[in-house]
Amino acid sequence: MQVGLGDIAASVAALAFLILVAACLIPLYKLGRVLEELRLAVRDIGNESVPILTELKGTVTATNGEIEKLSLVTEDAAKVSANAAVVAENAAQLATLFSATLGGPLVKTAALTYGVRQALRGRGKAGRGRAKRKAGE
Repeated sequence: MQVGLGDIAASVAALAFLILVAACLIPLYKLGRVLEELRLAVRDIGNESVPILTELKGTVTATNGEIEKLSLVTEDAAKVSANAAVVAENAAQLATLFSATLGGPLVKTAALTYGVRQALRGRGKAGRGRAKRKAGE
């Protein structure tokens, strides 16, 4: 049996292909382990997310209840502010009415009393001045 150059070349090619396949098996094995770890992580996330989502649903429900209560409070505050605006407007109208009806006569009365006081003071001073002049004569 004679081994020819073609047989040696075929053997070398087969050995090179075998080395290439062996070299590819190591990354494929590692990739398989990574995929298994990923599968386990996804399973754990799925198992742990159900209680978290249940708790989140309860939190959202409670928050919605508090928001509804807050909505009622803000509606009441809006009503109070509207009523306060009406009261302020009524007070402004009352002040205008008061100044229109009583303001003029009140100012006139104050001016009259001021004038009478000044007149009485002036008369008193004038009377004293006369008394001093008569005493000096």
